[in-house]
Amino acid sequence: MKKLTLVTIAVAGALSVPSAFAAATGLRVNPWTFVGAAGDCGFGYPAGSNTVIAAWQAHIGVPDVDKTRQGLFLAKNGLTADCSSAGASVAGVAGITLTEIGFDIRSDTHCGAGAPRFNVVTIDNVGNSTGHYVGGCANGTQTADTPVPGWTRVRIDLSNPAQAFPTIASGDTVQTIDIVFDEGTDQGSGFAILDNIDINGKLLGKPGLIK
Repeated sequence: MKKLTLVTIAVAGALSVPSAFAAATGLRVNPWTFVGAAGDCGFGYPAGSNTVIAAWQAHIGVPDVDKTRQGLFLAKNGLTADCSSAGASVAGVAGITLTEIGFDIRSDTHCGAGAPRFNVVTIDNVGNSTGHYVGGCANGTQTADTPVPGWTRVRIDLSNPAQAFPTIASGDTVQTIDIVFDEGTDQGSGFAILDNIDINGKLLGKPGLIK
């Protein structure tokens, strides 16, 4: 498992929306890729290589209300130590209190202790900012063949130190949420397919789709 590294990534076309959670249409899952320069992943680390892919793709997601079956494809076709990652930012979450988080993952893709995971940045009641390593996938509570056969539902207990490090206090507000995939082919298949990204019970599919 790699050390938690929180990075700021510019996402083309990302929305700037009000933080009120009731504005559900403002929630979007926007894919990104990150290829680091020398030193970005720690002292002495070389620059990363362009072996990462992040995109919503048709016909690979959960067969549900999304008729095109869009799934979030995240891949790292290289070694875990390479300074690169695939992921997605969840837009529209700034200011919410997080009570539930998770995703559905296709069961024949990579579900490791380090990835895919959530990186969550919160602010406490005195203004302190904290980065939380939430997951990874293998550390979450899993329900096989849910919502359909061949998929596994993963939910992460924010108060459990075995699933969120550090844990997230109930009164903390969210600043950012990212999904990160940075385990490569030396750890498993090198790719994961996600759908139904769960933010406080709202299931997010392709950009703009609330299930």
